[in-house]
Amino acid sequence: MSRLDWFITRRMALSILGVVLVFFAILLLSESLNTARFSRISSSSGELDAWLAIVTSASRWAIKTLSVTVLIGGVVGLLEFQNHRELMVIKATGLSIWRAMRGPVMFVFLFGLIVTFALETASTSVNRDINPTRPGLGGGVARSTTELWLAQTSPDGPYYLNAKSAFRRGQILRDVSLFPLWETDITRINATRADYQGKRWVMAEATITHQDGSVETEKNFRIRTRSTVADLRLVLGSTEDFTFYELVSALENGITEPVVRAAATTRFLKLLSLPVLLVGSLLIAFAFTAGYRRDNNYGLTIVYGIVLGFVVFVITEMADRAGSSGVLDANYATWGPAVVSILIGVSVLLHKEDGRA
Repeated sequence: MSRLDWFITRRMALSILGVVLVFFAILLLSESLNTARFSRISSSSGELDAWLAIVTSASRWAIKTLSVTVLIGGVVGLLEFQNHRELMVIKATGLSIWRAMRGPVMFVFLFGLIVTFALETASTSVNRDINPTRPGLGGGVARSTTELWLAQTSPDGPYYLNAKSAFRRGQILRDVSLFPLWETDITRINATRADYQGKRWVMAEATITHQDGSVETEKNFRIRTRSTVADLRLVLGSTEDFTFYELVSALENGITEPVVRAAATTRFLKLLSLPVLLVGSLLIAFAFTAGYRRDNNYGLTIVYGIVLGFVVFVITEMADRAGSSGVLDANYATWGPAVVSILIGVSVLLHKEDGRA
């Protein structure tokens, strides 16, 4: 990279990081207003963990809104160049806008990689130990009650497991009730505990109730299941509490539940496509801000930048929800917004700079 590349990249990087930090400060202030959560964590883990929960929660929201902050930061940085006529001087030397934005694009892509592989992993790991995300929130699998309901399948047929609580990431269930759905005279099976052992549930001191009202006790009742450890971790938790590397491991180990696999795949691909999405946001900023202007009236441009940033964010989140629920293919839900944002930025730049679309 030349000295000009370093000059443009440094100025744009400072502008983008400045906007990211401002948004992070606003999110930090907003998260600190959740006094109920602060009191709950303080009473169980101490005030230090409560403050740490606020910081990590704000950082996760800051990562979610990077498509907005990078676009707004890019607009602010370019307006500074425009205000001092520096872009006009750069173009007068014979360099095109494509050459000028080479350094910032490389910086944003590298920034996205650092967020995906390091910052997001660190914030997720800390936050889930202090304030884990409830199932059904943030792209996880929805659950309508506080109790646990698991749809399971055995060689005999399907059945439901109901439990009051789960431990060891779903491998131990407490206060369990099993309801078989195949043809049998058993109406339900109750136990104080069920352990997941090698693709089967083992229920100690199980009470088996038959249709005629008779009750019998079996010391170690065993029933097979097709669920894997990865299935249980995702069903009883949230995909938001899985780091990039844990999602890779879970997907490699195999997830049999279609909805659970859709949620895990969508989050994995969303993190993987983040650098491309940020590049697309920066290209949109260049497309709507880097053109020649005779005056210094940039109020409308700033409004356009903010609106476009939130449009990109809303479309990305809507696609994420659709992909997590299995309505939309995970590849389209994650790579679609990233590719479309790049196409929009490149098309507008081609039209403005080269006179063709």
